[in-house]
Amino acid sequence: MYKTKKDKARKFEIRQLESIKGGMAEFFTPQASHETMLVQIPPDTVDDLFVHKTQTDQLLVVRGQFVLVTLINKQYQYIPLSEDNPAVIIIPAGVLHGAINLSNESCVVVNAVLRHKPSHKMDYMTRGRPFPYDLKAAEAALQNLDTNSTCVSPI
Repeated sequence: MYKTKKDKARKFEIRQLESIKGGMAEFFTPQASHETMLVQIPPDTVDDLFVHKTQTDQLLVVRGQFVLVTLINKQYQYIPLSEDNPAVIIIPAGVLHGAINLSNESCVVVNAVLRHKPSHKMDYMTRGRPFPYDLKAAEAALQNLDTNSTCVSPI
């Protein structure tokens, strides 16, 4: 299938983290960023989509688990992320994405933001959903993560 430059720019990437032990501590791969945000996703959350025009998100779950939803080429992708499988997901500017937390506990995520331009208020406004999420697919993605202990491959 032929991919344009625009299509390539709209792909997300999942990067497994490497670590080094130093005494009792374990140090994971640092992520370059312009600013770092701590994000809390409440329990039983099904968030609408939003898109950043001026930043790339680099997400790492530090407590709990959730499903990141992306909308690419009119199809939802359900990407399970968990503290038990340390990985950074990189979401470039222009990719619609949202969060689903089906658990009864909050999920805490670190976002190491790469800024391409100054922040714009539209970067944090929800866009709604053009069609409903498949919550069974989101739940299955989390179960698959639990049974395989591996992260899904990037598309």
